[in-house]
Amino acid sequence: MATKKSSQIIALGGGGVGLDKFNLVIDNYKIKASGKKKPKIAFIPTAVGDSAFAIERFYRVFPSERAIASHLPLFSRDQRDLEDYLLNQDIIEVSGGNTANMLSIWEIHGIDKILTKAWQNGIVLTGASAGMICWYECSVTDSFGPSSSLVSPGLGLNNRTMLKELNTGLGFLKGSACPHYNGEEDRRPTYEKLIKNKILSDGIALDDYVGAHYINNKLIKLITPKNGSKGYKVSLENNVVKETIIEPELIS
Repeated sequence: MATKKSSQIIALGGGGVGLDKFNLVIDNYKIKASGKKKPKIAFIPTAVGDSAFAIERFYRVFPSERAIASHLPLFSRDQRDLEDYLLNQDIIEVSGGNTANMLSIWEIHGIDKILTKAWQNGIVLTGASAGMICWYECSVTDSFGPSSSLVSPGLGLNNRTMLKELNTGLGFLKGSACPHYNGEEDRRPTYEKLIKNKILSDGIALDDYVGAHYINNKLIKLITPKNGSKGYKVSLENNVVKETIIEPELIS
């Protein structure tokens, strides 16, 4: 595990905060990464519009005997000092949802700058889906809603959901990212075509329930509680998209 001041990001391809057996194992891994037996953990549900359901589920996953849990609403913002609040956490958990909207709202409230400080101060940053891809420079996202038209001009994919490039990530981690690699049938071909057309840079793709653990900007390992789930390095080499499997460590 990391030293106290090492920057840490645990980016999850899918799953996240939940009560099923796989998510509980992953959440225990996050707690261990914090170095605290009972960490302070803040939930930022901006990407789901501060959904009451998501917030209630978060508190069920992290009861008082497991963590000191709290959440940060931005749609009905309270009077707390955002920087003081977030920089006094051990773990910051970002929900899934609409990544593009989330990043825009964060910028207005200065959350992006505060998260930069949190990252530099060694607070564990984590999340699945939107909570995965926000840490990278760019990604493939479904933030722009359902569509029967092409994914992006010239890509030739006819999807139920409009999967597009997003180039406004926080950029703590270099390159591109793709979640739900085995969970949504259009993710893989879309990501590969975006890389093939040089719309996205080389990057990492994760199956659901796979986490990429970075310490000081270096990918230390992938983890998963689920047999058969994998991660992939996806790159453009000699104008051909190459997929290299990264086998995760099985955790329990």
